[in-house]
Amino acid sequence: MRVETLPRAPAVELRDLTLAYRRRTAVSRVTGRFAPGSMTAVVGPNGAGKSTLLKGIMGSVRASGGKVLVDGIHRRDIGYLPQAADLDRSFPISVLDLVSLGLWRRSGPFGRIGRELAGEAEAAIAAVGLDGLEDRLVGTLSGGQLQRALFARLLLQDARLLLLDEPFTAIDARTTRELMDLVKRWNGEGRTVIAVLHDIDLVRQYFPETLLLARETIAWSRTEEALARPNLARAQALGESLDTQAPGERAQAA
Repeated sequence: MRVETLPRAPAVELRDLTLAYRRRTAVSRVTGRFAPGSMTAVVGPNGAGKSTLLKGIMGSVRASGGKVLVDGIHRRDIGYLPQAADLDRSFPISVLDLVSLGLWRRSGPFGRIGRELAGEAEAAIAAVGLDGLEDRLVGTLSGGQLQRALFARLLLQDARLLLLDEPFTAIDARTTRELMDLVKRWNGEGRTVIAVLHDIDLVRQYFPETLLLARETIAWSRTEEALARPNLARAQALGESLDTQAPGERAQAA
C-alpha cells in the first residue's frame, strides 16, 4: 500500500437504518456513528444482520428505512473483503490476477496493467506471505492462503474505509495474527475499519469499539462496555429467536 499521507478518514453514520431481504427485516432501526479513523468490531449471533449491515454501508443492499451517510468518499472507493464462502473458487483465476483486481481504480475495469502496477501486485503478494504462488489457481489454495490473497487485493485498493466480513474464519492462529497486524497498520495510517467477527477474544484484544447486533442494536460503545455480560445474554436470547427462521434467511442476514 502506498505510504503518502492520507486524506481525512471517512465517518459512517447510520440513521434509523433498516435493511430487508425478501421483505424480511435483516437490520432494524440502527442508529450510530463510526468515527473517522476508528476500528470497530461488529459481533452478534447468526442471523443478526452483521454481513447485511456491511452491504448496506457499501450500497449493495438498499435501505428500506432510514439512511447511511458516508462522509468524505464515494461508495465505489470503499475497500471490501467478503467472506471466503461467498467466492466461486472454481473460477480459473490465478493469485496474481485476483490480487490485481485491487488495482482497478487506477487501471480502469478493462485497463491494461503495466510493469509498474504488476510490480505493485507482486509486492502486495509478498507482503502477505504468498510470494512464489503468483501463478497458482485460487481454487488450489488453502483457506489461509486465500485469505492472504484477499488481503493483498485489499492492500492495493488503498481505501480509506475498510469493511471486513469474517476475515479470520477457518484460518490458523499464526495467519490470524499476521493479518491482524496488517489491519492494525491500516488503522494506524488513519483508515476507518469496520470488521464483522465471531471471535470475542480477538475483539477484546484488538478492537477498541464494538457494535453488538441482533438485528437491532444491543450495544454500541467501547468494547469492554458493549461486551458486558448482560448485553451478551440479551444478544444470545435474541439469537435463539432468530434460529426459528428458515436457513436461507439466517445466512443472508448474518
